[in-house]
Amino acid sequence: MINTRLQSLLDAVQASYSIRQHALAFTAPEIAARSHVRGRALAKVVVARDRAGAHVMAVLPASCRLDLDALARVAGVEPLVLAPEAELKGLFPDCEPGAMPPFGKLYGLPVYVDACFPRNERLYFQAGNHQEVVGMPYLEFERLAEPIIGEFCLHARKARRDVA
Repeated sequence: MINTRLQSLLDAVQASYSIRQHALAFTAPEIAARSHVRGRALAKVVVARDRAGAHVMAVLPASCRLDLDALARVAGVEPLVLAPEAELKGLFPDCEPGAMPPFGKLYGLPVYVDACFPRNERLYFQAGNHQEVVGMPYLEFERLAEPIIGEFCLHARKARRDVA
């Protein structure tokens, strides 16, 4: 069932969204395949932290990898490291591990979204669990999430340090 905190946000602002159920899946490629969504339209969430322990949420297409150095430059905090899974459980207590939705404000985190998402298409993301994705127009997501948009996505041809 869709995360209650997420559904409350979406319903409170009368967002235009749909829910798509799929077979149990844990990795971004599995989720894209099982929910019949192109990898560039499926958002994956990666959480990083700085030396002081402050966390940031990065949202990028499932078909891409995160350039952690580029995210650090966009966020203006260096260096950043990936947050360990144990920390994620504390940050997202109402989500299944690794299935957090891309709305950092629900959890007190700033959100950074990669600029390569197609702005005129639908965006899909996990609903807080491993069996549902939520779909909505990208611009609706942007309106609700209020992200900082930057470039930190590694595409197959780039050769920078990638970590997630």
